[in-house]
Amino acid sequence: MPIQFTTDGAPGHKRLALWQDIVCDVYVQLDCKSNEGTSFHGTVTRATLADATCSEVSSGQQRVYRTPSRIARAHEEFVLIALGRHGSGAVLQDGRETIIHPGEFALYDTTRPYELQFNDEFTQTIFQVPREMLYRRIAGAEAMTAVNFTSSRPIEKLAFDFIAAVSQAADQIEAGMAARLTDQALDLVAMAMSERLSSTSIASSTHRSAMLYRLKAYVQTRLPDPELSLSQTAAALGISPRYVNNLLADEQTSFQRYVLLQRLEQCRRALSSAQHAHRHVGEIAFAWGFNDLSHFGRVFREQYGMSPRDWRQSQRPN
Repeated sequence: MPIQFTTDGAPGHKRLALWQDIVCDVYVQLDCKSNEGTSFHGTVTRATLADATCSEVSSGQQRVYRTPSRIARAHEEFVLIALGRHGSGAVLQDGRETIIHPGEFALYDTTRPYELQFNDEFTQTIFQVPREMLYRRIAGAEAMTAVNFTSSRPIEKLAFDFIAAVSQAADQIEAGMAARLTDQALDLVAMAMSERLSSTSIASSTHRSAMLYRLKAYVQTRLPDPELSLSQTAAALGISPRYVNNLLADEQTSFQRYVLLQRLEQCRRALSSAQHAHRHVGEIAFAWGFNDLSHFGRVFREQYGMSPRDWRQSQRPN
């Protein structure tokens, strides 16, 4: 069941202090100010979705600050994707400011100062993920904080609708499926960001980041194909095989190594999921592009420290 936090029932003069404690517990360390006095109110409902936290926040007029002093004392690093549901709110970060209206979203990074401004009643869905989960998909994400993503662009609308739907059902989703849905949500956000980056005049390093994302997206959709190759991928993207490996070298890997690790991760998730308990290990391996079971068993053990069968056994409830 989702967990709910609310100022309802607290004495009026204590509500804002209680609210600050709530948002600090649910999100990150923040400072909150409001002119509503004893009439201030706020409610947050929270549920987890694998490594993500899905929450719905409803409240009144306030300003929220993530200050350098708060950041200096923090260890957590998150990206928060805020979806407008009712009312509007402003996000200020990295010298940019945008307004989130219903049906729109924006993101902000907890490793740098930001400010949120709400002049009236509002409701937002917040999709909070470890920072590295988004940044490993697309570098140059710093250029996309406090930027408005709208329903007028198909990919952005898809990202909004998908995150809203999975957040609504987060507490009902089985653990193995939750990880996949979190990844899919972030893939859509990264696609939306990449589209924006490619449509603006940006530095060559950001162009490189956008190409790296296109490369990863191409590989992800073709992992089940055992014939997936470096030359095929390079041709599909219109770049040379050498440039493919040059892009992946930024992340200390190569094309073959990246493909192998992505296939292993998909197999690990399937072996961890009760939904795939009826499938043989070999069937799962072949479904994700492996064509040699002895090789699969060896590389799986090297990566995860045990055989595929032992891994599956270790994930079963006692």
